[in-house]
Amino acid sequence: MTATPSSDPWWWRLEDADGAEVEVSAEYAGQRFPSQGDAESWVGEFWRDLADQGVAAVTLLEVDRQVYGPMSLET
Repeated sequence: MTATPSSDPWWWRLEDADGAEVEVSAEYAGQRFPSQGDAESWVGEFWRDLADQGVAAVTLLEVDRQVYGPMSLET
């Protein structure tokens, strides 16, 4: 089943240091989640991999509503 905004409304906008969206490998691109907790767990697990692909910050969205961010991935 393909993730949709109605079934999996939570997602991360992946951004570079200037706030532009970053293209990442297919393994990480387009991830959607059924809950805020699932989204936060995912970014907590993969933030280093995302940073290695040029992601400087992430912003959490529910469908098109910005929940919070940008949140830096710098250590």
